[in-house]
Amino acid sequence: MRNSVVNHSQNVIGFDYGTKKIGIAVGQTVTCTSRGLRQINVYNGEPNWEEIDSIIKDFNPFALVIGHPLNSDGKSQPITLAAESFAKALQTHYDLPVYCIDERLSTVEARRELFSTGGYKALSKKNIDMLSAQIILQEWLDRRRDNG
Repeated sequence: MRNSVVNHSQNVIGFDYGTKKIGIAVGQTVTCTSRGLRQINVYNGEPNWEEIDSIIKDFNPFALVIGHPLNSDGKSQPITLAAESFAKALQTHYDLPVYCIDERLSTVEARRELFSTGGYKALSKKNIDMLSAQIILQEWLDRRRDNG
């Protein structure tokens, strides 16, 4: 699916890549806000492209943002290459700009926030993945706003 039409949307889609699940969030550049959207499955290293296609069609984003998983010392880890490969596949598949942003501690922050608002019951994998994607996307939106 190529998006060759000029895109005037202010929507951005964010991804928290995992080898089994991908958290997805949507954001808006005018209000600089984001929200968790859903979690999709990854089968044998391949994301559910039909679900991603549907999200892209529904929100018509002008860009995609993916968390770049690094160790706490900033070095690559095994999932780093898989996330980079996913970022390249997104760019090729949708012909949209893809921005990678450091996602260190996004999952820790998501767990802390979920626990503080809903206790242990809120700490489902689905909630963590969606909130992690939202945190990643919100960081990108905040940096974009602050840099003008």
